[in-house]
Amino acid sequence: MNVNYEYYRLFYYVCKYHSITRAANVLRMSQPNVTRALNRLEEQLGCKLLVRSTRGVTMTPEGEVLFAHVEIAQEQLQAGESELAGITALESGALTISASETALNVFLLDKLREFHRRYPGVRLRIANHSTPQAIRALGRGLVDLCVITTPARLESTMRRTLLMPFQEILIAGRDFEFLQGRRWALKELQQYPLICLGSETMTYAFYNQFYLSNNLVLQPDTEAATTDQVVPLVKSGLGLGYVPQNFAKDALAAGDVFAIQLKEEIPTRHVVLVQDGGRVPNAAAREFARMLNSSVTQQNAP
Repeated sequence: MNVNYEYYRLFYYVCKYHSITRAANVLRMSQPNVTRALNRLEEQLGCKLLVRSTRGVTMTPEGEVLFAHVEIAQEQLQAGESELAGITALESGALTISASETALNVFLLDKLREFHRRYPGVRLRIANHSTPQAIRALGRGLVDLCVITTPARLESTMRRTLLMPFQEILIAGRDFEFLQGRRWALKELQQYPLICLGSETMTYAFYNQFYLSNNLVLQPDTEAATTDQVVPLVKSGLGLGYVPQNFAKDALAAGDVFAIQLKEEIPTRHVVLVQDGGRVPNAAAREFARMLNSSVTQQNAP
């Protein structure tokens, strides 16, 4: 049976207010149109649903049976509309982001703080992944977007937006103070132990390419699991290590480590936003991406 849903909605409001006139006023419809719709509903269902009198409208036993189901359906639809309105207005909902550790620390934390201040009703879920893991999570639909660092190998449907450049430096601890005071060629430093992230990371791939471009082979002596482990390992005298400049600022200020001056220039890296063009983002993801893109526009403004 193909009954127009609008008939059920009108039936619900007439039963709720026990009045065709009041229901028509609430729905901003004419009373004759409501009456015609109710008559049509009774015709299609083949039974009497309502009894009209000078005291209002009452339900027949058949009407009461139908109303018990229509009431549940209508309340569920209204709850869904209310929830959807909250999500669209960013009063509720969730935003899931996959972020590499470096991107989180050099760029993303401030943006997350700003987003949470504007939209406290939106739940934030932050997954800390390596760049390859973040891209896989996005491709599988496990996260709404990811914020990572270059280099990054993206899937064909993905698009990236450069958010912020950052520079890395080579640092050493007090055990290597004799390296201060001059510029060194990479080849001259190969005799000293090197700390690097694991070979499965894009940071390793970045420095492997950097060394190859200078006719050298990257041969780390100590493998760190995360970037924030590099500074303590360097401080302990285990070797030299590459880190984003702001990761080492406190240790540099305290004199626990120092930056080694290189003759070769370490290429600039970028924090990037990656979105999957094959998926429609939710309202929270669209707004967060807009905020990130807006911050880039402001940075580039003359």
